[in-house]
Amino acid sequence: MTPGKWLIWLVALLAPAVSGRAAAPAAWQPGPALLASPWAAEVNPTNVLPEYPRPQLCRPEWLNLNGLWDCRIGTNWDALPEQYDRRILVPFPLESALSGITEALGAQSVLWYRRTVRLPAGWSSQQVLLHFGAVDWETRVWVNGHFAGTHQGGFDPFTFDITAALRPEADQEVVVAVMDPTENDQPRGKQSRKPEGVFYTSTSGIWQTVWLEPVPAINIADLKMTPAADLKSLQLTIHVASLDPDLQVEAVARAGAVEAGRITGRPNERLAVPVQNPHPWSPEDPFLYDLTVRLLKNGRELDRVTSYFGLRHVDLGRDAAGMVRIRLNGNPLFQIGVLDQGFWPEGIYTAPCDAAIRHDLEFVKSGGFNLVRKHVKVEPQRWYYWCDRLGLLVWQDMPCANNNTRPGRLQFETELQRMLTTLHNHPAIISWVLFNEGWGQYDTERLVASVKAADPSRLVDNASGWTDKSVGDFQDAHTYTDPAAPATDGRRASVLGEYGGFGLVLPGHAWIKPWAYRMLSDPETLRAWYAYGLHEARQQYQTRGLCAAVYTQLTDVENESNGLQTYDRRVAKMTPAALAWINSGRDLQQHWRVILPDALATAPARWRYTFETPATNWFLPDFPAATAWPEGAAGFGTDFTRGSQVKTEWATKDLWLRRTFVLGAEDLRQARFRLHHDKAAEVYLNGVLAYSGDSFLAEYNEFSIAPAALATLHPGTNTIAAHCDQTVGGQYLDVGIVAPEPDTTSTP
Repeated sequence: MTPGKWLIWLVALLAPAVSGRAAAPAAWQPGPALLASPWAAEVNPTNVLPEYPRPQLCRPEWLNLNGLWDCRIGTNWDALPEQYDRRILVPFPLESALSGITEALGAQSVLWYRRTVRLPAGWSSQQVLLHFGAVDWETRVWVNGHFAGTHQGGFDPFTFDITAALRPEADQEVVVAVMDPTENDQPRGKQSRKPEGVFYTSTSGIWQTVWLEPVPAINIADLKMTPAADLKSLQLTIHVASLDPDLQVEAVARAGAVEAGRITGRPNERLAVPVQNPHPWSPEDPFLYDLTVRLLKNGRELDRVTSYFGLRHVDLGRDAAGMVRIRLNGNPLFQIGVLDQGFWPEGIYTAPCDAAIRHDLEFVKSGGFNLVRKHVKVEPQRWYYWCDRLGLLVWQDMPCANNNTRPGRLQFETELQRMLTTLHNHPAIISWVLFNEGWGQYDTERLVASVKAADPSRLVDNASGWTDKSVGDFQDAHTYTDPAAPATDGRRASVLGEYGGFGLVLPGHAWIKPWAYRMLSDPETLRAWYAYGLHEARQQYQTRGLCAAVYTQLTDVENESNGLQTYDRRVAKMTPAALAWINSGRDLQQHWRVILPDALATAPARWRYTFETPATNWFLPDFPAATAWPEGAAGFGTDFTRGSQVKTEWATKDLWLRRTFVLGAEDLRQARFRLHHDKAAEVYLNGVLAYSGDSFLAEYNEFSIAPAALATLHPGTNTIAAHCDQTVGGQYLDVGIVAPEPDTTSTP
């Protein structure tokens, strides 16, 4: 199915839930969608997320229940429905196009699922577990008419032992009922029933893999793995729901085919698996060990699972200059990150396939980032598996909630602890983010202490942006659009949890009513502003102790258009090669030849200037009144303005500049402005608007010239004119023109 066949779906989202009876559920087909990723057309009921969903606790036998389920929407979950009138593709949420329903769930409605399954014959002598990766939000489950259990929470896995409800040599019926108020006092992240601004379409119902697994009566229930601080061993607890004194566990670690360490001991006790010649995990070298764990009774194997782990240690420490730094394996590491909200146009919370998940993370990795901030969402385990494999550090947010009531706060803390437990074993995760921008923030000091006690092996961000409570490991600011490192108390690391937010709308790949913190006109301008922001962050790493900078964001999300990729992932607004070039700092060594000198040149250009408002045609080449303006050398401003090179003082509100310059027959197709302005500025070439910026810069940077203005440059005399408007703080204006040297034109 091509993207053109996906119709606009917003009307469908607002339609009322349907609960009428039908003779038989209709055949499944994807619902209408405004945009679709390249993988959406490949999804069908026979191939839905077939990968084993729990990479760090694997058994060879399992049965995937993803696929078509019967479905109906009702208002009562006290009685199982007699009939189902639709088909839904699990695990795509009800509101998504790939569910086949594409409909909002009423706050008091009940979403019913039903399917039958025939178990393999070899499972009859074992216990059978029914696993749910995640269901949003309150879930009740029946198997063959017997109530199996209930669960509240939209982001964590849960399991029911359904052995007693199974029928021998028969199809088994599984029925699931879900209620999802969404905007009740429950953790929900960015979900909203009225999506707009920074809030998006809600996810209701099953949204991660559902699966069955046979296990022995006494089995390995879970593993807890924590690298020792010296990286010489793995602290391992093997959880078994039995107190049988004859039980023993064995763990063997391997580096490829070579055994790296082993240990035997008691279940439910912390063991130290020694690791010979430890190989640390890092973004540059994401080395992972394989782990085999066996459960034994009197020497006989009862159960076996396979897993993996990485050896890494994260902490805070001071560098040679006394600045507090985030350290990985004892070494300071400047973290260059990107915000990832994990939304998909056709699946909302659920990616269409594992390849799509990997694509996003490989884009991040190949773009030269070493960090992803997973924003107010908990992903399926395979997302973290790819971060572990590819070598991407993760700051993991707790999904936000209102937290206005005592029951709501209890639920928030319950789901917080579940998140810490579920994701504990992933080496990629180095920090927990408790609150975002004060949303639902309460009892911060107590909760930070609780998280640190539950997981002393990681850092904790008490509040990313806004309301810092002087606890945890980070002082975290959000500065749109220009980075500004927060000052710290000398105990914690200074980080930018969000900055950037530059928007670029690409026709055919945009949602309705796109917006961003600052809209830009073309990819070259986006590249220039991105480079400017990262240069600033790098400078602040050196001068102000900044430890991390997280750019907003990886992809557009619905109407928020500040992604490095479009929402449908079909277009990269900046290629990974271009991003890697900037993120590596290599672009700072770019060689430029000067076309029009600025204040950084040995002989700065001289300009005609005025502080008095000129006539409206002041920027046109034919403006004779400018001949009466005084003349001064670039740049113009006040000495205290950051990054300035003041040669002519300008201390009034507005400044207008003009000058002419002569060009030969040279190729200027890749020419750019070298600019520094504080605050808003506009630049014209031969009377055509060539650049405008509504905020201030803090240093010089290269910016693209609008194509229409660039086309006006010609051999002979040309005119450049500029205006800058001052509000508060520093003030400065300088502009030159540069072009890349011939041997550097092939840079990304």
